[in-house]
Amino acid sequence: MAPLRDALPMAIVVQLILCVPALGPAIVKPCVVGSTARAAAENVRSLGYSIYYTLVNVGSTLGPIMAFAVRRTIGIENVFRVSAICVFLMCLSTIVFYKEPDKLVEKQVASFAQAFKNMFVVLTNWKFMTFLLIFSGFWVIFWQEFIALPLFIRGYVNPNADVDLLTTVDPLAVILFQILISFLTRKARPFGAMTAGILITSLSWLILAVGNLNLQINTTLRIGSLNLPIQGLPVYACLALIVLAIGEMVQSPRYYEYVSRLAPAGQQGTYMGFSFLPIAIGFMIAGQIGGRLMNHFGETLHRPNQLWYVIAGIGVVTTLLMWIYDKLVKPAAAPAER
Repeated sequence: MAPLRDALPMAIVVQLILCVPALGPAIVKPCVVGSTARAAAENVRSLGYSIYYTLVNVGSTLGPIMAFAVRRTIGIENVFRVSAICVFLMCLSTIVFYKEPDKLVEKQVASFAQAFKNMFVVLTNWKFMTFLLIFSGFWVIFWQEFIALPLFIRGYVNPNADVDLLTTVDPLAVILFQILISFLTRKARPFGAMTAGILITSLSWLILAVGNLNLQINTTLRIGSLNLPIQGLPVYACLALIVLAIGEMVQSPRYYEYVSRLAPAGQQGTYMGFSFLPIAIGFMIAGQIGGRLMNHFGETLHRPNQLWYVIAGIGVVTTLLMWIYDKLVKPAAAPAER
């Protein structure tokens, strides 16, 4: 790719390359959540999404651990090679083991032309689109786990901290407790659960603002004959990510359940595809503000802990907007098919 690197700025080259793996989740994720909506009966749909979200976080846990082990043993450039092999194995396992669910929920699956038309119908549904825009605020604060937090830990807490392992705390908590949290909140209204989850996630960041981050975990991970030293994992940062995971567990399955119930017959895939729009919007905004907040509070004011008050504030405002939306605008769910 030398000619391309010579012709374009490196930032543009990287962005073009990253568009390629982005195409995979853009196709896969709506299919998975749409299949969950079609396969799960009406009375267990929330449980279905809880199982889906638990399994998603298995990958979110194993990925950083794998990257940590590969980086420490055979070099950081091999992280990409191992990742490619894992995705290829996923492709093979899908071909061998995946079985299309019975089409019990939707009597008729839309054609491509109809699905394309449905996309514009959804775009003109201002109530639904307003909901997605408001909900993007959750992802603005969630993505700071991967944007501002590593910069904060490496820049102002411990430059040698293994932040890749730190990011496994959240998904590991989801794996362990998602089904339990879903059971405990099963009687809550989906919209109320979503709003509460956003608030819990918002407040989790305050732990980083007030906690003693010098209290750190330094140990050695032994896997057979392999010894991997772990450095500089702040205990309060781990606690913050556990609380963040609780908020995530409260809202995420109910979010997908809520969107799936809004979808008319034949439009499950379209609506569930749009359900990922807040993730993209939130990431774009989070990337823009995370680094700037880190620079402002860290390099300019020399009070890096205070950036977490701003992140928490964004979440509180999102919670308030969700509450107002619930009272004034909320769209009605599509009638269930019999």
